[in-house]
Amino acid sequence: MSQAPHSTLDTSVLTQIVDDMLHLAREQGASAAEASASTGKGLSVTVRLGEVESIEYHQDKGLGVTVYLGQAKGSASTSDFSRKALSETVSAALTIARHTAADPFAGLADPELFAKTFPDLDLYHPWSIDADSAADLARRCEAAARESDPRIHNSEGGSLGTGEGSSVYGNSLGFMGSSRSSRHSLSCSVIAEDRNGGMQRDYWYDVARAADALATPETIGRTAAQRALRRLDARKVATTKAPVLFENQVASSLIGHLASAISGSSLYRKSSFLVDSLGKQLFPEHVRVYEEPLRRRGLGSCSFDGEGVATRNRDIVSGGVLEGYILDSYSARKLNMKTTGNAGGAHNLTLQPGKASLDELLHQMGHGLLVTELIGFGINMVTGDYSRGAAGFWVEHGEIQYPVEEITIAGTLQGMFQGMRAVGNDLLIHGNTGCPSILIDEMMIAGD
Repeated sequence: MSQAPHSTLDTSVLTQIVDDMLHLAREQGASAAEASASTGKGLSVTVRLGEVESIEYHQDKGLGVTVYLGQAKGSASTSDFSRKALSETVSAALTIARHTAADPFAGLADPELFAKTFPDLDLYHPWSIDADSAADLARRCEAAARESDPRIHNSEGGSLGTGEGSSVYGNSLGFMGSSRSSRHSLSCSVIAEDRNGGMQRDYWYDVARAADALATPETIGRTAAQRALRRLDARKVATTKAPVLFENQVASSLIGHLASAISGSSLYRKSSFLVDSLGKQLFPEHVRVYEEPLRRRGLGSCSFDGEGVATRNRDIVSGGVLEGYILDSYSARKLNMKTTGNAGGAHNLTLQPGKASLDELLHQMGHGLLVTELIGFGINMVTGDYSRGAAGFWVEHGEIQYPVEEITIAGTLQGMFQGMRAVGNDLLIHGNTGCPSILIDEMMIAGD
């Protein structure tokens, strides 16, 4: 196996392309315009049972433009960076704008809010690894899992992925910003089998901007094996109400639901259970949720959002009170507010960890359910009703007793937020959201 050749456009070339696009928009009659261009490349290798199963190289590029005729808006995109394609893409966007009704809330962001400084957030760490070396790392990861215990019966494989990209955004109000970033991951998924033929699957992974920040293949593989083994001999529990402890990996979904509920599009459409909740006590006083877009090497870090607006570190929830929404310019205008620099979503949204370890949270819970996997998506964001399949462990006297499966946990997100009795110290950041384990006072657990 040899490494496939890659080529990519640097930010100076992308900047020129975006600038050309904006000039073309003005020449063709647009009153305002914004454009973004990006390129990316990467490698993904999967190994199963020690043999290479797949090798994928990818290289892509894209260009999008939005034009305005007054407050009528049209958008178009292309993957062809030729001058002819740029002109045709602008023309297509203008055709759409001419047939679109004016929207009083449409338009570019307020130029006073544009980013003026662009700190180095240390996001770009390309990894010049070839397919052979990538396969070796994936193979080591899977081997560590398979060799850790004879009950590891089968494998869904070990995988390594690496990618890097460049992007530029500019608009006709004079903003032009660029960024380069990388992202690398290593994962393993295995199947454990008990003496009665019952099987359980689980996985583990790590992801980082820099390859040297990844956990070792052996650590990831052994963790995947341990997680699968501990689920063997799972059973159901009787239907009951009890406290529920969300392990950090699944607890992050609760912060994701909060982000969805306070996003601008959900709020102005009245499709959120948190409409008009700014300034209200949604959580206990110990809960703090913050956004940290300027975090070095963060997987969600950026100095400006998708409209060129400067990002800033801020509290979303402080002392349990909702302090801010997640808004872009359009949704902010619809709500008679100002953008929060979140065109494209939140950046490194994090639940501040507490002081208790997972074992201490188990003892604090006493009896109840430790959730390590969530299944399905039974959530009504309009009402806050929550119902999801789950698996994990039953706890008595602060100690794990046995694994459980085929159960459903139910409640409301409002009640779950208010019932956050404690937050652990085991902060896990595996993406754009960081979260420790969360102990909820009580939920309905449906089993036998």
